[in-house]
Amino acid sequence: MPKTQLNVRVDEATAEAARQRALQRGISVNRYIEELVKQDAGEVGHTFVEAAADFMKQYESVFAEEFGPEHEGPRREVTRREGTR
Repeated sequence: MPKTQLNVRVDEATAEAARQRALQRGISVNRYIEELVKQDAGEVGHTFVEAAADFMKQYESVFAEEFGPEHEGPRREVTRREGTR
């Protein structure tokens, strides 16, 4: 998809926050802003799932230690209600 240049003006604190968040994610500020807009517009529903999966990979051992099998409650079967996917 071709890209269109968009210039925006924000205060320095907002600009620095965008730079830092993009840096933390290892992406450009342009891509960071693009992802935020798509997420806000509802076009990228999988972003949350990907972030959650990354989080779980990063903290899997902590969760296993804290909430391992000995801490599990009884499992119950979850069924879909009629009319849902």
